[in-house]
Amino acid sequence: MRRYVAAIDQGTTSSRCIVFDRQGRVVGVAQREHEQIFPRPGWVEHDARTIWRNTESVLGEVLADLDLTAADIAAVGVTNQRETTVVWERETGTPIHNAIVWQDTRTDRLVAELGGDEGPARYQDRTGLPLSTYFAGPKLRWILDHVDGARQRAEAGELCFGTIDSWVLWNLTGENVTDVTNASRTMLMDLRTLDWDTEICAEFGVPTAMLPRIRSSSEVYGEITAGPLAGVPVAGILGDQQAATFGQACLSPGEAKNTYGTGNFMLLNTGETAVFSKHGLLTTVCYRLGERPPVYALEGSIAVTGSLVQWFRDNLGIISAAEEIEALAREVDDNGGAYIVPAFSGLFAPRWRPDARGVIAGLTRFVNRSHLARAVLESTAFQTREVVDAMRADTESQRLGLELTTLKVDGGMVGNDLLMQFQSDILDVPVVRPVVNETTALGAAYAAGLAVGYWGGTDEIVANWTADKTWRPTMTAENRDQRLAEWNKAVERTYGWLD
Repeated sequence: MRRYVAAIDQGTTSSRCIVFDRQGRVVGVAQREHEQIFPRPGWVEHDARTIWRNTESVLGEVLADLDLTAADIAAVGVTNQRETTVVWERETGTPIHNAIVWQDTRTDRLVAELGGDEGPARYQDRTGLPLSTYFAGPKLRWILDHVDGARQRAEAGELCFGTIDSWVLWNLTGENVTDVTNASRTMLMDLRTLDWDTEICAEFGVPTAMLPRIRSSSEVYGEITAGPLAGVPVAGILGDQQAATFGQACLSPGEAKNTYGTGNFMLLNTGETAVFSKHGLLTTVCYRLGERPPVYALEGSIAVTGSLVQWFRDNLGIISAAEEIEALAREVDDNGGAYIVPAFSGLFAPRWRPDARGVIAGLTRFVNRSHLARAVLESTAFQTREVVDAMRADTESQRLGLELTTLKVDGGMVGNDLLMQFQSDILDVPVVRPVVNETTALGAAYAAGLAVGYWGGTDEIVANWTADKTWRPTMTAENRDQRLAEWNKAVERTYGWLD
């Protein structure tokens, strides 16, 4: 009997392999960080070869640490930083350029050009996405335009494109495949047909010969061909935020989760209906299990939350470790009137202002480093409130009858009690953290395990989910309204910084 399921969690800052048991508990973890490459202001890249080497390493390390072999692993799932874009040679598997990361903004002029007279909403009724530097399609077009010979080679079928899930799967199995959740983040897939939209591809200048095959989120894609897990099936793929939604057991319409990582990502399950937002949210595929109908979600994507703490640490040097920020922020009772809006690469949901840049507003001589630490944490909660307000507006205007009464949370920042309490206060709803916080990897493990019968059905996933801690709102409505008004004033100061 194969006792465990493994998940590869290839994130923005590191690659991990996590092994889970039948109860969804973490058995072992191995992790390796990779370099963040900043060639120019607004450009963010990763070395895809390093990502694969690190992935290979953590697979071996976690098995060695646990004294396991391939015979102990029922299946492997993959979850990934979603819009990050790789192009590689079909014959050799060699990337022709560094991976362009989801945060990268080099395609800002291209995005405006693609929008033409119709603007950012040109393809939204088919893809669920506004034209933005965030998504993979424009990044792919940039590589085709700027790497010598790339377009001709792509048209000749010599090159493969993929998001990081495809890159990892190619190296594991030799298959060029993606799943519906990752494909839905390219701007090249039709949300209704779940296939590449040939008209959009043509208008983007993307040869369809280089695109991966789109499959469901839970099925066997192939077996691992080499290494310590040779012969084990890869049977689940979910983009990281969809994986976290699945791992949080948000499997019914109206259930939502928020992941606090490099950025923040909130997904609201809308069931088998693709709800097209009128209030700045993204419509995306939440998951698809085998041949079942796809499940959709509304998503609010925030670019900078956990990475703001890193900036506070690395660029300003006010703290020496991320964990120090809570104690520093607790030295004061409030933010002293200071607000930090981290529009480092523009504002994502729900405002979508690529012309915005970050500001610190409300500074006086009274403000000290503790107030700024508090403002860093509060900025995450304020941005999340904006997304929740947009979700409420969409569900009310479209009469969906979905109401957020509790927010499930996960990710690196949810161990910060001060932030979680402020989040509950500013939302005016309870915030709940699960016992197993590794929900992104767990979601990929669940998808893989379901495909091979390790878990019998989604009812087992729901049964595995257990709350660890709940924060309940204590802030007065008057205080909340004042804070939100001041935050909104600060955000408006970021507009129009770039022409």
